[in-house]
Amino acid sequence: MDSARTHTSPFDDVRTTAPTGRALATEAVHAGRDDLAGQGLHAPPIDLSTTYPSYDSRGEAARIDAFATTGAEPDGPPVYGRLGNPTVARFETALARLEGTEAAVAFASGMAALSAVLLVRGSMGLRHVVAVRPLYGCSDHLLTAGLLGSEVTWTDPAGVADALRPDTGLVLVESPANPTLAEVDLRAVAHACGSVPLLVDNTFATPVLQRPAEHGARLVLHSATKYLGGHGDVLAGVVACDEEFAGRLRQVRFATGGVLHPLAGYLLLRGLSTLPVRVRAASANAAELAGRLAADSRVARVHYPRIGGAMVSFEVHGDPHEVIAGVRLITPAVSLGSVDTLIQHPASISHRIVDADDRRGAGVGDRLLRLSVGLEDVDDLWADLDRALGERTAGAIPLREALSPAE
Repeated sequence: MDSARTHTSPFDDVRTTAPTGRALATEAVHAGRDDLAGQGLHAPPIDLSTTYPSYDSRGEAARIDAFATTGAEPDGPPVYGRLGNPTVARFETALARLEGTEAAVAFASGMAALSAVLLVRGSMGLRHVVAVRPLYGCSDHLLTAGLLGSEVTWTDPAGVADALRPDTGLVLVESPANPTLAEVDLRAVAHACGSVPLLVDNTFATPVLQRPAEHGARLVLHSATKYLGGHGDVLAGVVACDEEFAGRLRQVRFATGGVLHPLAGYLLLRGLSTLPVRVRAASANAAELAGRLAADSRVARVHYPRIGGAMVSFEVHGDPHEVIAGVRLITPAVSLGSVDTLIQHPASISHRIVDADDRRGAGVGDRLLRLSVGLEDVDDLWADLDRALGERTAGAIPLREALSPAE
C-alpha cells in the first residue's frame, strides 16, 4: 500500500460492535463487571487468597472429581488458587466476551499459554504442528526446538492443507505477524485446516481490530502483557476458545502451575476498559508515522498492515543500531503495546533465538526495526525519530512507494 492510499480501519464506523451486539467500547468497560452494582461495589475486588475454607469435605471432593473429569470451573466457592481465582475469572469472562468465544483461560505469560495448548494436543497423541512464519521469536523456538515433544512443519498459508498429517494437532499463525506485520487470510487458512484446530496469535491486532473466532479459528492467543494490559506492568497470557478446550487448558494449568496472579488479573481487567480508546489513538499515531517514514529517503521500506494498528516496522538504509542508540523520547526496549512508544531491533533481540537463515527467510532482515507506537503527541515522536535516523542523503528521492502491507 503506497502512502497516498488509506487502510481500512475498524474505527471508520462510529460504532464498532462486539460479538454480544453491544458496542465494543461498552463491552470493554462492562464485561466481567456486570454483577458489581448488585453487590454494592463499583471497582472489582481483588481476591488474593491462595486457599479457601470449607467444612464440607465430601462436597469439595466431589467438585475436585468433577474438575478432574472435564476441567469445568467448579461450582460453589473457590478451592485453591491453582484451581482458579475469582479476580482472574472476571478477566477471562471479559476477554471471552470481546473475542466472541465461549471461554478464556489465563496464564502467567503468553508462552505459558502457548505451552498449555501444545500440551493439551500432545496429550492426545497429536504432536505435529503446522506453522506459518514469522512468529514471535520464542514461539518459533519452542516449536523448532521440540521442547515439549512437538514436531513442526513450516509452510506458507497456501501450503497449510498439504502440510497436514494424521497426527497434526494444531495449525498456528500470527496475523499481523511479529515483527514484519505480514497478514494472513484467516478464513482461508481456517478452511484449509479442516478439523484441525487453528490457533491465531491475535496479540498485535487485539479484538478491537479483528476477532479470529469469527473467521473460523478455534483458539485465539494473546500475550496479555501487551495491549490487553497496556501499561507495561503486567506479565500474562490468555487463550480464548470454546468451553471444551478451555476445560483441558484448565487441567494443564492446574497440573503445571502456570497460573496468573490475581493482581495481574485485576490490572488486565482494568486495561480492557480502555483498550478500544488506546488502540484507536495509538493506531492513528502509527498510521501517521508510517506515512512519514515511507516518504523519508533514509528509510528503505515500511511495513504497515491493511488492518491498521499501532505497530510499524521499517528497514533503514543506514545502521539500525545507531537509530536505537539515537532515540531519546522513544524507549529502546523489548515488548510492545504500552502507552509509551518502544523501538527494538528484532534480529538482535526478539528474534535472535531463531536461526539466522530462517529469520531472514521470514523477512526479518538485519536492517529491520520494530516500532510499538504509543499515545504521545505524534509530532514529538517524529522529531525523535527524525533525529535518530541521522542526516539525509543529499539528492535522495523519497520512497513513497515503500509503504506496503505485508503479504
